[in-house]
Amino acid sequence: MYKLWLLVITVISLQVAAQNIPYGNNKAAGKYYNVRGIKMYCEIYGKGVPLVMIHGNGGSITDFKMNIAWFSKHYKVIVADNRAQGKSVDTNDSLSYEMMADDIAALLDTLHVESANIIGWSDGGIDGLLLAMRHPEKVKKLAITGANLWPGITAVTESSVEDDKKRLEELNNITNKTTAEKHEYKLLHMMQVQPNISLESLKKIQCPTLVIAGDHDLIKPEHTLLIFKHLPHAYLWIVPNSTHSTLQDQRDIFNKTVNDFFIKPFHSF
Repeated sequence: MYKLWLLVITVISLQVAAQNIPYGNNKAAGKYYNVRGIKMYCEIYGKGVPLVMIHGNGGSITDFKMNIAWFSKHYKVIVADNRAQGKSVDTNDSLSYEMMADDIAALLDTLHVESANIIGWSDGGIDGLLLAMRHPEKVKKLAITGANLWPGITAVTESSVEDDKKRLEELNNITNKTTAEKHEYKLLHMMQVQPNISLESLKKIQCPTLVIAGDHDLIKPEHTLLIFKHLPHAYLWIVPNSTHSTLQDQRDIFNKTVNDFFIKPFHSF
């Protein structure tokens, strides 16, 4: 009985410790890297097979605070702030998903990582798809959640599209924008005209891919299904009782299911 209680106390202590880690602002795990003309902020946790987590539009490393601790028990988790987001410094005017995918590839080169498993959330899923297209040697397996191939209401719910347009108009009317507002404007403008990934181009992706969306996602289910159908080696998972934030809404089953996908052999049907 004593050993059982000791085990319970140890598990609880580890959980509390993980909750107290300042993900996204952890000096012990974080460092800036010079990547393709920008200063890219990155944190690394754990040991083992490399696993890269890519956040969504306007997000940061903090978005994975419910997932890093779990995955770092099994993997070397590499999580960075994309350009113009989080703590990464980017003074350039232009921005594209292709640029961000190339940034991830360059970061992996800098870290001497030949290839990694990838988790991409929202815009991070778009980056993951482009990474697998443009740098296939860098991707072992790819899990994307809430990704889209093109902008507009055929892919994204109308309410979300309209909210983004409204915010973009508000920012456009600000004469002297702060640095944060300039970044936000650049990111929102990008979403109005990008990505531009054709269904045909998905056939270039040869790595096993897990296509994920919430059953109440802002990405339309028929669009998620299109992505799944046009990938040569893919599974589809619609997460019950979940919004666009699958890895937060259902973090326990998300972590376990994605891990199972990474460690088990892929079977074609």
